[in-house]
Amino acid sequence: MTNHISDRLKTLGIELPPPGPPAAAYVMAATTGNTVFLSGHIAKKDGKPWVGKLGLDMDTETGKAAAKSIAIDLMATLQNHLGSLDKVKRIVKVMGLVNSTSEFTEQHLVVNGCSELLFEVFGDAGKHARSAFGVAQIPLGACVEIELIAEI
Repeated sequence: MTNHISDRLKTLGIELPPPGPPAAAYVMAATTGNTVFLSGHIAKKDGKPWVGKLGLDMDTETGKAAAKSIAIDLMATLQNHLGSLDKVKRIVKVMGLVNSTSEFTEQHLVVNGCSELLFEVFGDAGKHARSAFGVAQIPLGACVEIELIAEI
């Protein structure tokens, strides 16, 4: 049996990392019925928090790259939780938090880094509802944090 999503990841040159542990008193994934809720994942670079503030010391394209890296981590958590990404019927919702100045207004473009990769990997099943917010700070000074809801 061919693993459709893992083939797509391989074609895209993406290797999922080991899923990260929670940083506080919560779980990384929780399932109720046919819905999986993933906790917020912060951007990481070289295994450490990807620190920065959009509009101050980071531009939109760099933030978008950080959001794309989070999509990979979210998929790693989903795969670990479900055993296979092929169990995902669709990505339902993504919520992105962007550590940004009060003048920065491109949070939606930053979070596109995650959304676009999910579309690429899951096809039509990756098309989701979404929110993108600018916030004053994210834990550990990370530039972006994203959570995800999936139907299985």
